[in-house]
Amino acid sequence: MPFESWVDKQIQDAQARGEFERLPGVGEPLPAEVDSTYDELWWVKRKMAREGLAVLPPALALRKEAEDALTAAYAAPSERMARKIIEDVNAKIRDMMFKPPPGPPLGKKPYDVEDVVREWRRLRETRA
Repeated sequence: MPFESWVDKQIQDAQARGEFERLPGVGEPLPAEVDSTYDELWWVKRKMAREGLAVLPPALALRKEAEDALTAAYAAPSERMARKIIEDVNAKIRDMMFKPPPGPPLGKKPYDVEDVVREWRRLRETRA
């Protein structure tokens, strides 16, 4: 039996069993593409969007992590935790400063731990 005939038979058998009837999107029109240019990775991008995933260049990912770390340090339950959060992200920033990855520049320098702790204390006083 030729390969094409075997494949056609497998499809026909699956249709007869009703295996295509409960697929997501059955009976719905295909989504209209905003951009008409062909993108060979369209399915990867759609899957990542559906799963809530994003891939940033390393420098941009670290920039986001640094901003999140600063916010987390200000909200930390103790001065020790605030210091730890900032020291950890500073180590990553220093590492990237001396071994730049491909992509856009980081545009960040290590935080001054003492400045962050002073601000942490000020924020604690205003909440009390």
